[in-house]
Amino acid sequence: MDKPLAICIMGPTASGKTALAVEFVKRFGCGIVSVDSAMIYRGMDIGTAKPGAEVLNAAPHRLIDILDPSASYSAARFREDALVEMRKLTSAGRVPLLVGGTMLYFDVLQHGISPLPSADPKLRAELEERAGREGWPALHAELARRDPLAASRIKPNDRQRIQRALEVCYVSQRLFSELQAAAAVETGEYRYLKLALAPSDRAVLHEIIERRFRSMMAQGFLDEVRSLRARGDLHAGMPSMRAVGYRQLWEHLESGVGLEEAVRRGIVATRRYAKRQLTWLRAESDMRWFDSDASMQFVEDACTYARSYLVESPG
Repeated sequence: MDKPLAICIMGPTASGKTALAVEFVKRFGCGIVSVDSAMIYRGMDIGTAKPGAEVLNAAPHRLIDILDPSASYSAARFREDALVEMRKLTSAGRVPLLVGGTMLYFDVLQHGISPLPSADPKLRAELEERAGREGWPALHAELARRDPLAASRIKPNDRQRIQRALEVCYVSQRLFSELQAAAAVETGEYRYLKLALAPSDRAVLHEIIERRFRSMMAQGFLDEVRSLRARGDLHAGMPSMRAVGYRQLWEHLESGVGLEEAVRRGIVATRRYAKRQLTWLRAESDMRWFDSDASMQFVEDACTYARSYLVESPG
């Protein structure tokens, strides 16, 4: 308990994370550190649902608008950058508030970086192609034969974790679980209070996602993607342009996919992304869940729950 506190506000896209975070800043003086792999990029505002000027004035977000979309960024670099900002806040007597939906970033903050081999694009493409033919449960079964411990920790439809675990097994010729266990964990610096937001009804989340995507289109999302493409130094394979929504609208501009079809694909992709986020969250321990329904009661409930922790924390 002598470790400083950091609060994580996690949840699928469009689940109300920003609204709750702003309230924590107002009530408790927390400082927000963004945990979002798309908001780091300048000029990607509408499609990332980046907070507007009014929200940022009331509750500044660290680690947004820190990179040009042509630049690359890694989970390891995020961890370094986030810890720097967290330490600054702690030194100032404020509680770091980690807010976002990039679950890999939350994972490396809590558990450190495993000494795993780099991604192999060719191998990943082969695994994707196999999954298209056989299904991810079949690849999960292969993982269970190769590395039963890793498979026991991964659900049969968790494509990202299955893909990464098999990739590591193939490339390193070692067990994924073995390499994970060998990670030099450097996370003793903070204790984490983890809050998860999500509507209890999946259909409600799907409706919110569609409504928000169409609202972003009305705000000029297509023009934003058109401007990024017009720069000439970006392409569809870059991490920034692979972000959900941007990828689908880029296809519309590049390949002649109809706009309404691109929007439909963007909505579907966002829903699938939200499902993957929820899969990760449900596998986490020590998580306190709040039903982020339209009544906004979850804001009061989460503030009430966190108050005793914040009273005990520095500042």
